[in-house]
Amino acid sequence: MEIQRVAVLGDGGWGSCLSTLLAGKGLDVRLWGAFSDYVRQVAKTRENVKFLPGVSIPEAVRCIPDVSEALDQAQVVVVAIPSEYLKQTIEKIPAPKQATIVSVVKGLDPGTHSRMSEVVQSVWEGVNPAVLSGPTIAYEVARGIPTAAVVAAEDPKQAEQVQTLFTTDTFRTYRSSDVIGVELGGALKNIVAIAAGIADGLGFGTN
Repeated sequence: MEIQRVAVLGDGGWGSCLSTLLAGKGLDVRLWGAFSDYVRQVAKTRENVKFLPGVSIPEAVRCIPDVSEALDQAQVVVVAIPSEYLKQTIEKIPAPKQATIVSVVKGLDPGTHSRMSEVVQSVWEGVNPAVLSGPTIAYEVARGIPTAAVVAAEDPKQAEQVQTLFTTDTFRTYRSSDVIGVELGGALKNIVAIAAGIADGLGFGTN
């Protein structure tokens, strides 16, 4: 099945960045955010000044404050809602069971320490999301700086579909079946980065 329409839930830096990336591939992209006034502002100015300043969001990205409209006939739903708000947000949204679900959320649930795909599955019964994660920085990806990430799914065909969807000349995605490892890697990478920064600041050297 050729993907033509994608809904992105979450208008933060990563959601806006991936919307721009997918629109650049000629897809019909619908970006939804929880705060309708801000979504309308982004639609008007074509810039997410809070979370992705300096990046022009193309007209091909439709910024939509109505989640039902954003999800209408979407073949892929990209979940980019911050981890601390994920469960309470998607509890208000009907499960898009006819679409491929991709979680791009990094982190663990603050209350249960569940992985993000587990949170999605617990709320949207019958959904088995793929995950995309890696050492990615939204403003660098949006500017076309070469970046690598990993797509993981239990179903190899689903993983291949999502890998193809996101791969561009500057955004390289690799495929994996290790959903747990990819999600935990994405959640823990910032902790390692902070520790590395402290060690460097203390002059502890390369070792």
